[in-house]
Amino acid sequence: MIRRVGQSRGGWGQRLAIGWVVGVAGIPVVLLLVWSMAWSWFWPRLLPREWSGRAWQSLLSPASGLWESLGGSLAIATGVALSALAIGMPAARLLARPSFPARRFLLHALLLPVIAPPLASTMGMHALFLRYGLADTYLGVGLAHLVPALPYTILVLTASLTRLDPALEQQARTLGATWGQSWRHVTLPLLLPGLAVAGSFAWLISWSQYLSSWMIGGGQVVTLPLTLVAFQRAGDEPVAAALSLVFLFPPLVVFWWVGRMMAAESARLPDDTTTDRNDQRKDGPIR
Repeated sequence: MIRRVGQSRGGWGQRLAIGWVVGVAGIPVVLLLVWSMAWSWFWPRLLPREWSGRAWQSLLSPASGLWESLGGSLAIATGVALSALAIGMPAARLLARPSFPARRFLLHALLLPVIAPPLASTMGMHALFLRYGLADTYLGVGLAHLVPALPYTILVLTASLTRLDPALEQQARTLGATWGQSWRHVTLPLLLPGLAVAGSFAWLISWSQYLSSWMIGGGQVVTLPLTLVAFQRAGDEPVAAALSLVFLFPPLVVFWWVGRMMAAESARLPDDTTTDRNDQRKDGPIR
């Protein structure tokens, strides 16, 4: 009975904590939604006096440039995520080996692009890209986004590969599987949660980049953060609020997809507690 009471209290505590986090995170979204449907909203009124769909009509019109910037951001972020996974996986496989020389030094060196001031690193990349003709191009903006996204991808994949038992691949090879078959049927299914998390990190980092998109793109490559800042500086708060909601929607979809994948993976794996109880029933009480 005492254990059940403790579990019920813990369950209520978890529900309250989750409700508090969701409520605090949802307040800005609600305010943006109200702003986007308001004609004007001035202090100290709690709600707007007049409501209007002008902001959404203006934003969804072809003249706003929303669809061009949205398509550009989606294309660049998806390309950065796929490139980060393709480059980060071989590096993570090497860094996951404890016997790899200079492993600790390389893991710390990966953080240098993140520790460096963004303005300094972006100006250095801009000078280099001007020399090689990559400035003002989608490829140059994607490479600039890849610099801060790749360290997170490699670190997440390294952590996933460190927890992976290498004997599983060896057993598959012993049973006659080729390298490609063992990778596809054994290693890849076990790495799917880590790949999803690493890819989502790279995607979100690229999605939210403003400084590198502005400096490397030079106004020729228009992304959604650039359009959002332009509308915000124009002083039209309802349109800026509506565009902020559009900017928030794809990351929420990514979080939902990763959460579903992690939940499915947790449901697929056996429960350690249930396994221990079954072993205890077979072997008798542990003394």
